[in-house]
Amino acid sequence: MGKYKDSAEELLEHIGGSDNISVVTHCATRMRFVLNDPKKADAEKIENIDLVKGTFTNAGQFQVIIGNEVATFYNEFAKMAGVGDTSKDEAKVAAKQNMNFIQRLISHLADIFTPLIPALVVGGLILGFRNVIGSIGMFTEAGNFSFAMFGEENALTLVDISQFWAGTHAFLWLIGEAIFHFLPVGITWAISRKMGTTQILGIVLGITLVSPQLLNAYGVPGAEDIPFWDFGFAQVEMIGYQAQVIPAILAGFVLAYLELGLRKVIPNVISMIFVPFFALIPAVLIAHVVLGPIGWTMGSWISNVVYSGLTSSVGWLFAAIFGFAYAPLVITGLHHMTNAIDLQLMSEFGGTNLWPMIALSNIAQGSAVVAMIILNRKDEKEQQVSVPAAISCYLGVTEPAMFGINLKYVFPFLAAMIGSSVAAVISVGSNVMANSIGVGGIPGILSIQVQYMIIFFIAMIVAIVVPMLLTFALAKTKMGVNAYKRLGK
Repeated sequence: MGKYKDSAEELLEHIGGSDNISVVTHCATRMRFVLNDPKKADAEKIENIDLVKGTFTNAGQFQVIIGNEVATFYNEFAKMAGVGDTSKDEAKVAAKQNMNFIQRLISHLADIFTPLIPALVVGGLILGFRNVIGSIGMFTEAGNFSFAMFGEENALTLVDISQFWAGTHAFLWLIGEAIFHFLPVGITWAISRKMGTTQILGIVLGITLVSPQLLNAYGVPGAEDIPFWDFGFAQVEMIGYQAQVIPAILAGFVLAYLELGLRKVIPNVISMIFVPFFALIPAVLIAHVVLGPIGWTMGSWISNVVYSGLTSSVGWLFAAIFGFAYAPLVITGLHHMTNAIDLQLMSEFGGTNLWPMIALSNIAQGSAVVAMIILNRKDEKEQQVSVPAAISCYLGVTEPAMFGINLKYVFPFLAAMIGSSVAAVISVGSNVMANSIGVGGIPGILSIQVQYMIIFFIAMIVAIVVPMLLTFALAKTKMGVNAYKRLGK
């Protein structure tokens, strides 16, 4: 008899039985269900199961928070329910049956950027570390540390006084450049992976967008002579699309749909030769002649609108709205769009004023959870969810905190939104810029441009203190009292 037999039986009953399960899989801490009829799942009864630490629905999946023992529990539950092992990709496909058009569109965007997140996070940390050793001057000419010289023009950096750190700084750029400048390769690969087409063709397409033969995208604005391919009857400019997001997305989908279409008309016996040939060459040509220029224009327009809005006289209003609304965007999945905008801002302006607000929002959500940890310090079951959730929030992953604690009570979620809004106004009002995206919580300060680090640190303190104080205050209001009554606490 299994260790989790009773809990598994209860979950199966309250989920609506085996017949209601279309697909089930698990991640590090959660069971992920795609249900034939989501209404049959009794979330309240499921949350009363001893092993269960919370439930929420996201991206068409009903998710049950189990904890670190989820893998063992999943195996026992799957055997009892008579459901087979299913991959996460299959679960995502099945989940789309519960999505509307907008949700499907956002899901597609998430499927493109989610595989790239580990590289983007590593790249952000690397650029942040280079920022610390190569841009922060805190040493005298004699090589002595002096915090009083922080930010002074004549202060020296670690790179200035140490050959080791100078070599490290130069070496780390090898990785940073590979991740951000050659990002189109990752995007076109991710699209081919998502569309089920030949991934190496996606990689080759991406390389043709950033080839060393082309004029680097960063050199285009001031270039007097742009090289070109001369076909006699037409000339095509040899422009690279380093760090460009939209041209890569457009090109990636053209290649994918060309390959899928050709598979339907070319016989299988010769498809290995002719499908890649007739898909890749037109895709590369279309990318450089049509989609590249169009995508560059679209990307520039979007980044200019965002940057101009945030640096205008009413930038504080944009910041207040974004800071307040970012957490709800995470719930809907719309936050994935900010990745593309951030990367475009980095390409156009050498930094992003959007990313600092995202980092502050994550910190604010974590701070609200910390307040709930203090308020509910005698609830051992909730501590098992809230403590890891707060830690992950401060490291940039907000979903466990939002779905496991803040949304369950509502008032801490509101407190975090308000705190995030106030912190965002401080950040944007002080023109804070980040060199890159990266870890979205407290370590995000490493990505902030040196001259803005102190004011961003102040914004971080606000994102910690305000949500905590508001959570304590709201817990005593009618909203807080009703939340505790609703949850039977």
